[in-house]
Amino acid sequence: MAKHEKDPKTNAMRALENAGVPYSHIAFECEGTPSGTDVARMLGQNPEEVFKTLVAQGKSGQHYVFMVPVAEALDLKKAAAAVDEKSMAMIPQKELFPLTGYVHGGCSPLAQKKQFPTVMDETALLFDEVMFSGGRIGLQIRTNPEALAQAIPLTFADITA
Repeated sequence: MAKHEKDPKTNAMRALENAGVPYSHIAFECEGTPSGTDVARMLGQNPEEVFKTLVAQGKSGQHYVFMVPVAEALDLKKAAAAVDEKSMAMIPQKELFPLTGYVHGGCSPLAQKKQFPTVMDETALLFDEVMFSGGRIGLQIRTNPEALAQAIPLTFADITA
């Protein structure tokens, strides 16, 4: 436990450093897996600036990562259109860890086992910085949404319901 507190650096943070993307992080104590809105509230953040990371699969079989504000829902039709798929479905929760290397509640768009095309809701561009999971429960990363595109294949689109 001491090492965890002493060195909170995750692979997601290392990916940003390797890409030269400035960021900050906030580590916090929590029990269980708090919802994204709970995380925003615990950290005193505007829920519109805190994004959750969702993984879905297109009709083609390709996987995609979608980032939406924590209080919003992903519109699967808009998501499919954003990546030129006929349809989109969320992956079952049990497939998240084997596919990405991350657990539910700690899934980061960075440093997944395989980097999938990522779409962030366009509302992120309204803010200088946004927050999202740093790769484990109890860790959030804050960075500029456009700078994030230097570290992962990222596009912006209207993808919320």
